[in-house]
Amino acid sequence: MGFRDLRSLLTRPALPALAALGLLAAACSNVGGPTYTFWDAIWTLVAFFFWFMLIWIFISIFADIFRRNDLSGGWKAIWIIVIFVIPFIGALIYIISRPKVTAQDVQMMTQAEAAQKAAAGVTPADQIEKLNQLKDSGAITVPEYEALKKKAMEG
Repeated sequence: MGFRDLRSLLTRPALPALAALGLLAAACSNVGGPTYTFWDAIWTLVAFFFWFMLIWIFISIFADIFRRNDLSGGWKAIWIIVIFVIPFIGALIYIISRPKVTAQDVQMMTQAEAAQKAAAGVTPADQIEKLNQLKDSGAITVPEYEALKKKAMEG
């Protein structure tokens, strides 16, 4: 077998996959044995990652179901029951059947943009003026005023 034959053998897509599968089988041969190997630790991390990802997906779906205004209470209950009874299929069905953008999503994006613009429009001078008004009305003390004024000038 010459160099050219070896290179053509290594460029085939099946060979690296077979090599990885063999390495995987060799790494997993002692799982459950009396020793805890490096590969056992790697597989534990992979399993932990997938469990964490699965739990996070379900939390996100539940939050989305309860947040939506376009679903009635009955439909929300049906979705929760479906996701509990058949978790993976139910989650996939919910993700596929959910509208891409709802009126509530547009409203929330508009509110977020307005809040961002309002926050960007406040200058330190505006903050100090508001602090002066609060100090004059007696809502805050002079030491609180000085601390807040310093914080406003830094930020």
